[in-house]
Amino acid sequence: MKVHERRSQLIGVLADPKVADSFDNAQWSALIASARSSNLLGALAECVFCRGIANNQFANRHLEGAKQLSARQRQSVFWEVHQLQATLGKLRIPVLLLKGAAYVMSNREVAKGRLFGDVDILVPRDALDDVESQLMLNGWVSAKTSDYDQRYYRKWMHEIPPMMHVRRGTVIDVHHTILPLTGRNSPDPMQIIARSTPIGLNDLDAIRVPCPEDLVIHSITHLVHESELHNGLRDLRDIDCMTRDFSKDPAFWTRLARFASGNDLAQPVLLGLQLAKMVFATPVPNTVTAQLMANGHAVLPAGWLMSAFDKALEPAHCDGSDLRASFAKWLLYVRAHSLRMPLPLLSRHLAVKAWMGLQEKFGPTPK
Repeated sequence: MKVHERRSQLIGVLADPKVADSFDNAQWSALIASARSSNLLGALAECVFCRGIANNQFANRHLEGAKQLSARQRQSVFWEVHQLQATLGKLRIPVLLLKGAAYVMSNREVAKGRLFGDVDILVPRDALDDVESQLMLNGWVSAKTSDYDQRYYRKWMHEIPPMMHVRRGTVIDVHHTILPLTGRNSPDPMQIIARSTPIGLNDLDAIRVPCPEDLVIHSITHLVHESELHNGLRDLRDIDCMTRDFSKDPAFWTRLARFASGNDLAQPVLLGLQLAKMVFATPVPNTVTAQLMANGHAVLPAGWLMSAFDKALEPAHCDGSDLRASFAKWLLYVRAHSLRMPLPLLSRHLAVKAWMGLQEKFGPTPK
């Protein structure tokens, strides 16, 4: 089965699990391999089990394992969020969960079976020092140790270096905005914070989640600015799932276009919605495209860019021999870095990282 056919098969089963009812072992094997490489195996398990489809012994073993992993991760997120409340609640600041943790804690449809690792939060920038201090006092340490990496994150990026808990090994990413400070787009994080809503649990009064529109906008922004797309198909499915869910509110699409246009994110949001339409047939109204173009001055993405994403979002080839996909991923890697920082700064950064990589590989020069 060709790689593009594998993606179509996976998307088809996620949309309508009944099509897998007659799959033989070979078809299930290809489907599970595609889902695993795209980090969608948990979502696939939820889809087929809730419809009573998985009656293949080979498939059940893999799907049940993914379902159990998803359940454990969900429990872990609940525990970590309660630890964040205990640690940061005393600061009396809003602590926004982002992406996977936000989906789980707000009990969104998109959270079912979703597999992820880190917990991402967004806090006001003027509270960043206090947040980091409290986390360090409660067992989190920086996962980046070199002076250059520390300076790179703190001076130019949208987050401080990732922090890992010394006992639990869990990782938290603390954001103060959603794109690098040196990036081409400059969204205002305070708009996202102002529109956020409480979790709704009495013992988590400091914890909030972005509004539905900002959940989608952030997911899109993260996807189309990402330099490595190993979770790209999963993230695009998040966008498809959320827009289908949230658009049950007739005003959702109008607010989405207005919030994106008003926060310097119309162009990435337009690109992300076009990708969702192309890959998942997401029903995006034409009026939304028109609003983003008129109010946010966005333009339809170039054909080469759509083609590059199309190739890069295919499930990874088992033998890694798809040169077109590799070239597409390289193009998007270069594009992401060009969006992240201006060329002189980018050139310097890449040169420094290359030198650090050589030193790490070969060690210091003998005296």
